[in-house]
Amino acid sequence: MTLTKADLVEKLFVDIGLNRKDGKALVDLFFEEIKHALEQGKTVKLSGFGSFDLREKRERPGRNPKTGKEVPVTARRVVTFRAGQKLKNRIEETNAKKPKPLAAD
Repeated sequence: MTLTKADLVEKLFVDIGLNRKDGKALVDLFFEEIKHALEQGKTVKLSGFGSFDLREKRERPGRNPKTGKEVPVTARRVVTFRAGQKLKNRIEETNAKKPKPLAAD
């Protein structure tokens, strides 16, 4: 299952009674602030969740999968996410509660 912005808006409506229009504005503003901070080169740290950071990647050799011809992959900045310890622990606890699938013989 995928969680969408619309799902977050609906959750705000159901859980705290925020009307959908204001909920959408709140969710959009939240993500815009994250984007804006990253555009300025800032790290975004969300306590109990994780952090978004920018990483510089150097130019490197690549390969066109159709032709096999070498092509350079240009240098660029990429967004990375590191889950915080609380999020990691929560996911680990959730996975520990799920029954393990039986191995095929």
